[in-house]
Amino acid sequence: MLRFADFKPVSLDDRELFGEHYRQYPQVHSDNTFANMVCWNHYADYRFRESEGSIVLSSTINGGTSFRPPIGPKNPDLIGDVIDLAAREGGDRPVLVLDPANEAWIRELYPDLPLHADRDFFDYIYRTEDLADLTGKGYATIRRQINRFGREYAYTVEEITEENINEVWEFLVVWCEWRDCDSVPILAAEKEAILFAINHFFDIGLEGWMVRIGGTIGAISVIGRVNADMAVVHFEKALPETYPGIYKVITTGTAAGLRKRYRYVNRECDMGVPGLRESKTRYRPAYMVEVHYATRDDLAVCRG
Repeated sequence: MLRFADFKPVSLDDRELFGEHYRQYPQVHSDNTFANMVCWNHYADYRFRESEGSIVLSSTINGGTSFRPPIGPKNPDLIGDVIDLAAREGGDRPVLVLDPANEAWIRELYPDLPLHADRDFFDYIYRTEDLADLTGKGYATIRRQINRFGREYAYTVEEITEENINEVWEFLVVWCEWRDCDSVPILAAEKEAILFAINHFFDIGLEGWMVRIGGTIGAISVIGRVNADMAVVHFEKALPETYPGIYKVITTGTAAGLRKRYRYVNRECDMGVPGLRESKTRYRPAYMVEVHYATRDDLAVCRG
């Protein structure tokens, strides 16, 4: 029987364990990536348990714990144990499913268990070459904005390295002051997450790019690996009031840096924020990675 007391927090020391396991069982949603979990652990308390060749993940936000289907070989007994654990110790949404394969499998094993789509947390997936080239009428407005930016500013797009990462930290201090991060709880949590990412950038295995205008950084991106075909933009920050249009420049510049290695770029979810949803949709995603959940009442009905 699985016990939540046996789960342990995800930490930097677990990078090799997750890296090896995910090479065998590739992920598709950004929330399951090691970098996401270790950077946001102060907010979502990501924990895991190794069991029968699988990794079982949990996350706890505002006191509510969700458990995820086992990552590993198909094992109906183990997924049953996870559902039992979720019913005993989970919150209002005790089961969280972040990939289509497990969604299909749970529906097959438990046809009476409803799984509800959570559109706010669908990941947006784009073809890297689309974001890098912006070819076609659908990207005409974005191309014009980038061209205008190029006429107004002499800029370069540079990779983040050990030589310039301290400048990234300094940029983020300015960005947080501009956004008044500490006054809004979720922005304060994001500030802690991104500063952790920069402090442990190379230990986590991150990469990224910056837009430099003269001697000043105006935007940065922080990138991680999802699987062999997909990178994820964990963070993308800019000063658009100072440099209008700069978000478009860092987006396409990052894609250009990734195009030789990754077919797809995951730009995470929109959290239901209308302006963010409009922006992410404007870039014409190739597809979405859906998120589904079951409630406590669903589990009670399913388990009789």
